[in-house]
Amino acid sequence: YMGTLLFSSRKLSMDTQQFHFQRRVFFWAAVYGLLILPPQYLLELGIGMPLRAPIHYPEQFYGFLGVALAWQFAFLLISSDVQRYRPLMAVGVFEKLAFGLPVVLLFVAGRVGADVLCVGLIDLALASLFFVSFLRTPA
Repeated sequence: YMGTLLFSSRKLSMDTQQFHFQRRVFFWAAVYGLLILPPQYLLELGIGMPLRAPIHYPEQFYGFLGVALAWQFAFLLISSDVQRYRPLMAVGVFEKLAFGLPVVLLFVAGRVGADVLCVGLIDLALASLFFVSFLRTPA
């Protein structure tokens, strides 16, 4: 029993070192999301002001925030055991691309400002880091 316990803790230590990059990527992505998303629940009326266009479908606004916030907890889960949750990494890449790419296209079309573009570019950078993490984690 003691040998098994010793072997398990050694294996855990090796896994922690081996997947240090992946754990950090997903942990800090979650921290970033948990810092920037919740305050937006209080900004519904202010977000449309620079464009002078109110949000006509608040359920979509709050739905987007809720889903995005839920994903931050998925990123924390991935960071806790990257090998076990490797399949979720690929879905996380898609989650980041699903916001980042449309924002770039909307910016080019003149439909969003530079502030939104910056957030979209951060998501594209995270998508790249998630993809690298996925490739560096053995199946």
